[in-house]
Amino acid sequence: MSQQETDERVGVDDEGFLVDTEDCETREAAHRERGTSRPITVVGNPVLHKECRDVTEFGDELAQLIDDMFASQRTAEGVGLAANQIGVDLKVFVYDCMDDDGVRHVGAICNPVLEELSPEQRHLDDSNEGCLSVPTAYAALARPDYAVVRGQDARGNAVKVRGNGYFARCLQHETDHLYGYLYIDRLSKRDRKDALRQMEEGTPRYEVVPNA
Repeated sequence: MSQQETDERVGVDDEGFLVDTEDCETREAAHRERGTSRPITVVGNPVLHKECRDVTEFGDELAQLIDDMFASQRTAEGVGLAANQIGVDLKVFVYDCMDDDGVRHVGAICNPVLEELSPEQRHLDDSNEGCLSVPTAYAALARPDYAVVRGQDARGNAVKVRGNGYFARCLQHETDHLYGYLYIDRLSKRDRKDALRQMEEGTPRYEVVPNA
């Protein structure tokens, strides 16, 4: 299946939201099979601690990056991956994530911006969170259980993505990455120290980029 044929499977609904719940297995597999898995950058790598550059070119190079990100995400057994997690300074992330209704979402979004929620939409969930760039560490972190991200698809078209529960957490987590924030940056000093200790004591199950 060609890149164009795969991309054409992803449309938008009447409200402009990406239709990311259809043909998930086929689309993810097509991306992954075209891509090359890359090692994951970890906390301390400079690319993770600064805002990434906007995506301005929506062509073959971006399409290949997205394929590589899906391949890398699968290798690391993640549910979301930002470009700077494989060392690329661009605002794009991919995801393959279930929401709290058991619905699978697969997609990619460029130049994401989280929309502000109204008070009635803002219900916090303090579940545990982890990160491929902080391997083997987990900590409770309160985030809204609903999220809306607006940005662009791989062709540059304006789109929005929305999610609840675990998928909402994923959308917020990956958007944070592209603005230079890891989830541990939102923890108390004590909890951040504990997460880094967990990472130090653990062994990643995937290849990582050693920090200089």
